[in-house]
Amino acid sequence: MKKFALEFLRRGLVACGLGPIVLAVLYLVLKQHGVETLTVDEVCLGIFSLTALSFIAGGMNAVYQMERLPLMLAILIHGGVLYAGYLAVYLLNGWLQQGLTPLLVFTAVFVIGYLVIWVIIYSVTKQKTAKLNQMLKKQQESAS
Repeated sequence: MKKFALEFLRRGLVACGLGPIVLAVLYLVLKQHGVETLTVDEVCLGIFSLTALSFIAGGMNAVYQMERLPLMLAILIHGGVLYAGYLAVYLLNGWLQQGLTPLLVFTAVFVIGYLVIWVIIYSVTKQKTAKLNQMLKKQQESAS
């Protein structure tokens, strides 16, 4: 667990540096759509909450380094923590209206996005693994 905590901390610190940049881009997009009434408190809350979210999202990748944890359980933990983190930040900053319909839409978009990203990661990893296995097989055949 200590190894996980240290890896979580390292990855989280690397990732959270991008949070304020994402926030700045988000505020520029909001400005382009006529939302210009941000107070200093709102900006600070956005910066702090996105930095925390970036830290958590980056750090949670360490869950895949835990060798005793089955992959599906690691995916569920990772996805669950990210979902809770994103939902909390969106609600805290007022980016998501409260109510069942916005929550269902947010959940659907999150789940679909998470699955699409995992399908891409799985496909790329599978292709690379197949290529490495072919190279190893050729190397073994040439050594024989």
